[in-house]
Amino acid sequence: MLRDDLRTLWTEPRPPDAPARVRRDWALLAAGLAGVALEAALRENVVWRPVAVVCAVWLCLLPLWRRTHPLAVVTLAFGSVILLQVASLVAAPREPVGLDTTAVVLVLVYALPRWGSGREIVLGGAVILAAFALCAVTYRTPAAEQVGGFVFLTLPGLAGAAVRFRGTAHERQLEQVRSRERERLARELHDTVAHHVSAMVIRAQAGRVLADTDPSAAVEALEGVEEEGARTLEEMRAMVAALRDPRVGAELAPPAGVADLERLVRTPGGRLRVDLGLDGELDALPPTVDAAVYRIVQESVTNALRHAVDATELVVRVAAERHTVRVSVRDNGRRTGRGRDGYGLTGLRERATLLGGTLRAGPGTDRGWHVDAELPRGRSGSGVHSRPRR
Repeated sequence: MLRDDLRTLWTEPRPPDAPARVRRDWALLAAGLAGVALEAALRENVVWRPVAVVCAVWLCLLPLWRRTHPLAVVTLAFGSVILLQVASLVAAPREPVGLDTTAVVLVLVYALPRWGSGREIVLGGAVILAAFALCAVTYRTPAAEQVGGFVFLTLPGLAGAAVRFRGTAHERQLEQVRSRERERLARELHDTVAHHVSAMVIRAQAGRVLADTDPSAAVEALEGVEEEGARTLEEMRAMVAALRDPRVGAELAPPAGVADLERLVRTPGGRLRVDLGLDGELDALPPTVDAAVYRIVQESVTNALRHAVDATELVVRVAAERHTVRVSVRDNGRRTGRGRDGYGLTGLRERATLLGGTLRAGPGTDRGWHVDAELPRGRSGSGVHSRPRR
């Protein structure tokens, strides 16, 4: 089992989307260089002052690449420390060589498990341990101080590993939410396509029966088959992007839609007054869009009930235009915490993206929380258009 764990660690890839540099990197560099200047100017009895200053400046510069090249910067930084200690062993100075500002290397210890691959973590850890062991031999520190120094050196690495694990767990949860939303959408699309195909078969059978006796009725039946086929192709293009887990059974109840919004907004207890406005032709929406509108309003109402402090009103607007359906949900309360999207909004954003639309959620300019979505009534650019029935 230990061998399997080590093999898993060795093959662990780097975390995706590591930022090259952020604003705090430059703040860290400025603070490090200022510390080097102050320590070099004010501290007395600095051994090999020019060498110590150059080494400290070098170590302050390396963290700029700690996310994109974690193993390289660790090797360069602690390799420099090793070279300095080897020179100390040869020259045998009375005091330790270097400035206290070189403690900036602890940032690299943190970055190695946070942003490195498994192979980089193992190799970089070996370099760090080698530098620590050489320092302990060079200065012949007592065992208690060596243990304390080792703990002090490894704590940033443990913190980096913990942050990485938490971020990975969060991403895994988000991916599960997206997968469940794709699965739910795929079930709805499956039922819709099955309905259209059944209608096509019935119309084709009717056209075949009427072909000899009533050619005009047969042509009308074929036009109906063409219309149903166009709708089916439209829904199947959306199915390509959805993933369905075959282990999960389809739900027997049909998905709720715009027609169910009146019942939805009757909030329990009457704490929030919900102002529901429906505008445009909302009776003939594609089933997937119809269900998505209901889900957006449902999640927004639930979030308002849970998180909108001192809210008294919730305004819900659903407007159908020629090519799009717009959904807007706004409350007048105030939010506690960071205001970060929950897993429900993540799933809705995934659903909107799969349908070719967008969803935005965030605090209002004055107060409250706003959710705005725009969904296409049908896939554009498919090259297939439905004819109206006669």
